[in-house]
Amino acid sequence: ERLFVIFVIGTFVMRSAGCVMNDFADREFDPHVKRTADRPLAKQSVSTAEALGLFAVLALIALALVIPLNRPTQVLALIGGVLAVTYPFLKRFFSLPQAYLGAAFGWSVPMAFAAQSGSVPPIAWVMFLSVVCWTTAYDTMYAMVDREDDLVIGIRSSAILFGRADRLIVAGLQAGALALLALAGHLAGLGRWYWLGLAIATASSLHQQYLIRNRDPDDCFRAFLNNNLFGLAVFGGILLDYL
Repeated sequence: ERLFVIFVIGTFVMRSAGCVMNDFADREFDPHVKRTADRPLAKQSVSTAEALGLFAVLALIALALVIPLNRPTQVLALIGGVLAVTYPFLKRFFSLPQAYLGAAFGWSVPMAFAAQSGSVPPIAWVMFLSVVCWTTAYDTMYAMVDREDDLVIGIRSSAILFGRADRLIVAGLQAGALALLALAGHLAGLGRWYWLGLAIATASSLHQQYLIRNRDPDDCFRAFLNNNLFGLAVFGGILLDYL
């Protein structure tokens, strides 16, 4: 229970810190993008000093959370913190920042295994790779919303890199994520509830492909949001199986 609470709070704190740093890094670009023009730093309703101060507070809370954990988890947490902080700046020169974001989000998987057992078994890396594939897929849909604006202001993204092959590559990434989750379920010996959750996640992915078929920005954003169902289905399957 203690580990569960630490990881839930830590995930919330680090995601929040990452969002603050992302808005700080993009403060000169966000005013020129319709979807992000109302962000506090873009509107200058919050100063850069205030944003950095909030980031520092969140980082200190995250640091306090990992102090009670074992040494392997603390080392992995340091790497995860570096991934989270550096991601927002990659869009200047790296054409696939969505995959880097997936690594930052998925890093909590080996951390959780290390905290529980003191080691990172192969199944942890299978799950980590599934998160990288899934995040790259859904964040590419998110990037498809801003593709035209990003081309104008010079921000790089997987949506720009993939071009007209975007839907096909997103489908491949979704299939990869589902296959890796299936492998993880097999390795963990999970039962019918997990496979039902995975079936719902598969249906969710197919629905997302339907939504992005015309690359309409509003529909791409709806497809991105539909990943809440994907994640909930997988989590619910794991939870019900263990219960």
